[in-house]
Amino acid sequence: MSRKMLNDGEVNQTNEDDAHYDFDLFVIGAGSGGVRASRFSANFGAKVGICELPFHPISSEVVGGVGGTCVIRGCVPKKILVYGASFGGEIEDARNYGWEVNEKVDFNWKKLLQKKTDEIVRLNGIYKRLLANAGVKLFEGEGKIVGPNEVEVIQLDGTKLSYSAKHILIATGSRAHRISIPGQELAITSDEALSLEEFPKHAVVLGGGYIAVEFASIWRGLGATVDLCFRKELPLRGFDDEMRAVVARNLEGRGVNLHPRTNLTKLEKTEDGKIKATTDHGEDLIADVVLFATGRVPNTKRLNLEAAGVELDEAGAVKVDEYSRTNIPSIWAVGDVTNRMNLTPVALMEGTFFANTVFNGKPSKPDYRDVPYAVFSIPPLSVVGLSEEQAIEQAHGDILVFTSTFNPMKNTVSGSRDSSVCSRPIR
Repeated sequence: MSRKMLNDGEVNQTNEDDAHYDFDLFVIGAGSGGVRASRFSANFGAKVGICELPFHPISSEVVGGVGGTCVIRGCVPKKILVYGASFGGEIEDARNYGWEVNEKVDFNWKKLLQKKTDEIVRLNGIYKRLLANAGVKLFEGEGKIVGPNEVEVIQLDGTKLSYSAKHILIATGSRAHRISIPGQELAITSDEALSLEEFPKHAVVLGGGYIAVEFASIWRGLGATVDLCFRKELPLRGFDDEMRAVVARNLEGRGVNLHPRTNLTKLEKTEDGKIKATTDHGEDLIADVVLFATGRVPNTKRLNLEAAGVELDEAGAVKVDEYSRTNIPSIWAVGDVTNRMNLTPVALMEGTFFANTVFNGKPSKPDYRDVPYAVFSIPPLSVVGLSEEQAIEQAHGDILVFTSTFNPMKNTVSGSRDSSVCSRPIR
């Protein structure tokens, strides 16, 4: 993919430098990256417009919401449920610390769900105010690319609005992927899992990534029977192998049924309204819900990117250079839609650096080294820097790995079997 590079601290100008545009920047997608890029660009003096689909906790091709995946159907609501699920173990621990807790402790799923919804609605309003306070014009509707400098916004009533922009930023994120097996329509994704009307007594989770591990932890912590099926020997492929083993032990210690080297081959509805999930080992698992936590795909399908000739990769992600610029000089992209490092803080970084590059005269390349990230398992896993496997691959000689495994002091009294492990590879 050929592009003009940034030279002498300036952004390449198009051939229509002196033309009038409705906006200096129009952003499609008001998630973390899009909102950050919009606000910072406006603070640098740009006239900015942004569009986003109407709010709904469960995303689709026609609903979304200002704040994006992390705020509405990702990190924030998921962490609220993790907090809720953690109290079950804390109550058990409290008994060994002298608290006389009744044997029967009731849990109200609908109350927790409503509190979660109240919080994401509040944050959705805060993000809207952040845009307004920065002077960014917000349009509610679906955005599409019409040309290198033109966008179209389809409003809720079907009205189409067209605007010209010197720069267009694509920040539409990604959405959950469903695998193709018979009965796939019976499964849910993480979107629906965060808004279930009834708490499942038995859940089957397919996937070995952080979303699968997190929901297995949540549902088990709230009292459900959970079967976690994944293709590899251990969950969390790509993480440090030693940490993967610790997470697996902690999941099993809390009662999650692990099914390594296992896929689902079909789903069927039973006579009593449950779901029968059949594995590739011939085992039938009967559950109230089956969660597909099988990855995410970039949201590019309905953007009409072919109208401007924007290049995509094989996964449908927008191809960009190190400055987040596409093969079309006036069109840029940040966040999960580019499928680089799909984390909210990274999208924020990319949005900040985009604004600096285009509107602040300071070309900036995002730095993806040593980005910290976490898995909201119970107990959680946090990572920064190289795993042992990555360190070995990159080293030109021997490496030292310092590992410490210990039983936290709290657990010596409570009796919890969760262990803490720290590991650090050093050259």
